Formats: sequence, structure tokens, C-alpha cells
Amino acid sequence: MPTIALVDDDRNILDSVAIALEGEGYRVQTYTDGTTALDGLKSAPPDLAIFDIKMPRMDGMELLRRFRQKSDVPVIFLTSKDEEIDELFGLKMGADDFIRKPFSQRLLVERVKAILRRAAHKEPGAQKEAEAKILERGALKMDPERHSCTWKNDPVTLTVTEFLILQALAARPGVVKSRNALMDAAYDDQVYVDDRTIDSHIKRLRKKFKAVDEDFEMIETLYGVGYRFRE
Repeated sequence: MPTIALVDDDRNILDSVAIALEGEGYRVQTYTDGTTALDGLKSAPPDLAIFDIKMPRMDGMELLRRFRQKSDVPVIFLTSKDEEIDELFGLKMGADDFIRKPFSQRLLVERVKAILRRAAHKEPGAQKEAEAKILERGALKMDPERHSCTWKNDPVTLTVTEFLILQALAARPGVVKSRNALMDAAYDDQVYVDDRTIDSHIKRLRKKFKAVDEDFEMIETLYGVGYRFRE
């Protein structure tokens, strides 16, 4: 079973969530602060990580920033209800999902399962076969099996969510994809996200590609409609 890294300075949350995840058969690594977690995540990389935002020594945002320099492992943030700005900022930094406190253990377990399914590309039938093929669109090359992406032969590190959104766009160049269509492509049916979540992922995708090619303009916005990948 996959390994889940759980980082939270609240011992009660740490213990209760660990018990819930272990009850589902997951292996769980627990950390009480960001600094210790960063060392542990490097030495024993998990399949998915859950970070609390507000922690001593190193908060979840800084932990995510440093973690993203070396890894594209899916990350779920635990956040308070009044931290909307943190949520948007976290998505821009590469978080895959947010769960607001207080939350049910069942909700968290289902979110974990959903993201791991996406990460493993376990869609059935023809969709799975289509995703297993390497996608090439001009200078863009995406390999779903290896979760690799290059632009003009330069590697671009993407999170699972970013990869699925870009894949949905690049699969049909010139065709406009609504935000709802991109949500369906990137998120499990059990996970609710709003329009701003998709917009944040698009902004981060553009930023990553511009980092390797400042002239990158392949993802177009059609205001009030959605997005498309240039033909």
C-alpha cells in the first residue's frame, strides 16, 4: 500500500488521522514540524503528503515550497476556514487539494484515495489506454506512464493535477475546454473545487513553462468560456 506523510503540530490530529489512514491499509509517516518533516521526506519519499499550514519552525507553505523544488508528490493542505488567501496561494505553489478544519476522517480518507487514483492513472478501459500513450504537440511531449513533461526537450516538473489539466488541453489543440471540463479531467467526482482552483493551476502551468521558455504562449484564455491549447 502507498505511504502517506502526515505533518501537523497538533498531536491529537496527528494521531487520529494516522489511525484512520492505517485503518485503510496505508503506511503512515508522522512529523510534528516542517523542519523535521523536510528531512524525513527527503530520506523516505512518500506517495502522498498531508501538511498543516500553521506549524512552528517551518509552516506548511514554506515546507511545500522547499518540497516542490525536489518532488512532485501530491500534497493535501489542512487549513482553517478563514485562510482563503492561503488556499489560493497554496494552489499557486503546487498544492493538489485543501481540506478545511474541522473535517471528518472519512472525508480525508476519500480525498487521499481520489488523489492517489489520479496519480496512478487507474482509469479503466479506453481512457486508460489513451493516457498510456505519449502525447506530442509540437514542442510539447508528455509521457503519462512516466509522468514526464518536456518543452523543446527541456523538462517541466508538474504536479499530478497540473499534468492532467495540460493533458486535457493538449489532447485536442484548438478546442476550448471549460473550467468544468478541466475539473472533470483533473479531479475525482467526489472532490469539489471551484473555478478559481482551475485558474490557479493554469497560472502555475504558464509560469512553469515560461521558466524554460519566456515566449511560451500556448495556453490561451477565452474569457467567460475557458481555456485551449493553441493549434
